Amino acid sequence: MRFHDRVSITIEDHVAHVLLDRPDKMNALDDAMFDALIDAGHHLHDMRGVRCAVLSGAGRAFCAGLDLSSMGNPERLKDTALTERTHGNANRPQQAAMVWRKLPMPVIAAVHGVCFGGGLQIASGACFRIVAPDTRLAVMEVKWGLVPDMGGYALWHGNVRDDVLRELTYTHREFSGEEAVLLGFATHTDADPLGRAMALAREIAGKSPHAVRAAKSLSTRTAHMDADRALMAESMAQHELMYSRNQIESVRAGMEKRPPEFVDP
Repeated sequence: MRFHDRVSITIEDHVAHVLLDRPDKMNALDDAMFDALIDAGHHLHDMRGVRCAVLSGAGRAFCAGLDLSSMGNPERLKDTALTERTHGNANRPQQAAMVWRKLPMPVIAAVHGVCFGGGLQIASGACFRIVAPDTRLAVMEVKWGLVPDMGGYALWHGNVRDDVLRELTYTHREFSGEEAVLLGFATHTDADPLGRAMALAREIAGKSPHAVRAAKSLSTRTAHMDADRALMAESMAQHELMYSRNQIESVRAGMEKRPPEFVDP
């Protein structure tokens, strides 16, 4: 499946591989790429049988950030209503990153080469990030007289220390994949980030899809809840899962030491 000649999706063994496929431009973000990312994410949202997704970039980079040639015409600003909420709580550029957090199934980003600006925010929409140690990353927007505005502040909250984020944003200093783990932008480093991400995705796909989706929903929703609401959200999710078909199958398969046979949402 291809979207706007910029993004492709392949599905195997309940895992969807979402590939940013503009390698000649290091997968830089132009209008077509924004549309492709959003459409691909929306397409995955209701796909039966997809239990995990992996997000990666073709060629030499994950994503080099905004295609600066798209900034060449100031008249475009008249057609860009950034304050308009076109996708629920997000505008169009924000949805290109937030759509991965909004998907019901987990998403893993496999990052290599370059991951700047909007590319870093798209990767941050995933549940976690496997990054090659020599990847170059940066919160790049201030370099171009802008601020991060593709969901970064919402997605980095809780992962990146406030003072660290301020320093990296104000200076747009580059950092490596190894440093990204220490700073909170990445989860793990691996010389083969796509291979590691796909292996992890297959492991997740072998778990009860209802339980995994409920866990992702709780992780996303409770981040900004007070304790009382978070406790109730846990209880409600557990009530829905307890003695359900897949929950019983999880127990039986474990006791019988066999692979589980789950039904998909």
